[in-house]
Amino acid sequence: MNSILLHLHSKYATKNWNDTFQLVRRCMDKRRDDSKPCQAIVGALERLQQVFNGSSMNVTRSRLELAARQHGLGFHFTEATCYLTAELFYLEVTLLPCGSVEGVKVAPHGRDPDSSEFLLQPLRSKNFAEFSTKLQDVVSMYDIPGESESKLKLFAALQHVWKDLRAMSHWPRVGGDAEQTTDNVNDGLLGRLEAEKSDCPLTIHLDSVMSNEENSHKMSVLVTVAPSHAIQKLQVASVVQLPLQLDLEGFPILEPPTQEFPACFVLRLQPPLPLSKSFLHKIHQITEVVVRDTDLQWTPLPHLLWRGEDGCSDAVRDFVFPGEAWRAPSGAGMLMEAVPFGTAAHVPRLLEVLRHQAAVNAVLASCAHKTEGEEELAFEVRPETDVSFSVTFQLPKKDSLAILMVSLPDANRITCKLYGLGTDAAILEEYLSGVIKRCPSIPLALRALYGKLSPPADL
Repeated sequence: MNSILLHLHSKYATKNWNDTFQLVRRCMDKRRDDSKPCQAIVGALERLQQVFNGSSMNVTRSRLELAARQHGLGFHFTEATCYLTAELFYLEVTLLPCGSVEGVKVAPHGRDPDSSEFLLQPLRSKNFAEFSTKLQDVVSMYDIPGESESKLKLFAALQHVWKDLRAMSHWPRVGGDAEQTTDNVNDGLLGRLEAEKSDCPLTIHLDSVMSNEENSHKMSVLVTVAPSHAIQKLQVASVVQLPLQLDLEGFPILEPPTQEFPACFVLRLQPPLPLSKSFLHKIHQITEVVVRDTDLQWTPLPHLLWRGEDGCSDAVRDFVFPGEAWRAPSGAGMLMEAVPFGTAAHVPRLLEVLRHQAAVNAVLASCAHKTEGEEELAFEVRPETDVSFSVTFQLPKKDSLAILMVSLPDANRITCKLYGLGTDAAILEEYLSGVIKRCPSIPLALRALYGKLSPPADL
């Protein structure tokens, strides 16, 4: 082995870096059984390129070529422009003689290139690892299943859905019983909508009304396409005309033409949302897109909500959320990354379900939040229904227990019922409902209740 290494060292001692790069690229170009280059060779090229800081056009061009190959894209270049190509889009990267990047453009199929600040920033800072990560997001946006003709039809259908959602976003949400629009956080029929760009799909920002600065539950929903295990009927034309025709619950009535595809539109959730069984059933009722139960992994909902919380051991979690109670169907959950749907008409109802689940999660997750300097509270949380749970706690300065029943009938309302407190319960119930609505925290609500029940000197 030593003699082989010495021979290789002497053989390539006179080679310059450009020759070495060319050798590695030729190895990557060799035909293999799979479509991806050998990972060992890719790793070798990465290590070689880490020696350089991207200070020349050739080096920057090599880094772009590596990124293209890692994501399955084609690559070619002219004198000062590199092209990273795929079936439904291509990237155009313009270089300066010093190796810096002057501009990045993304061109979807059939459209003119658009400038992409999203991809330009990491390249200008020579952060090629970040560029590769962001490039994967763009590749995923255009990763549409099927043959070439089917891909083009699906991409066109997705654009019709985007168009209808943009139109719907300007229409106010009207409640069924009460003629009230939604709160200013989620104003409108959909929420805060960010129109699609060539490097990012249409995005809807959901901010749970049951949140605050310390316990924030923000979620973005990307509207895109994903493969399906079964043939689905998908919208293939834009049909929204303003003013919208709404049903009694304030949701739009749309009947767009559909066509069958081995794919579905999806709301891709960022971050993924812990979802209970009953809420998944509500989603199925809206879309009629069935997710096979065998594909899902159910676990107690609190296990999903407490992931990554510092200082929350399994013992503490299981004390607050008794395992035998949350293993029942009403307490089971799964981590939902994408919600399938067929037409733009499904989206407002789906967002309502997601907001509702996010509100329930925000209140439950508060039990894992610790406040420095505060005395630990002892309480137990059990599920009662899919949108309500009971909190059993000890009354201050007493040996007796009381129960706080918390219910969230929808994403914007919360009600509390107290058991074991006597005649003053009704006033306290209204007070606690307001506390949790302003700040979705069970510990904070209990401390506020203790303050009402105990003289200040005893706190």
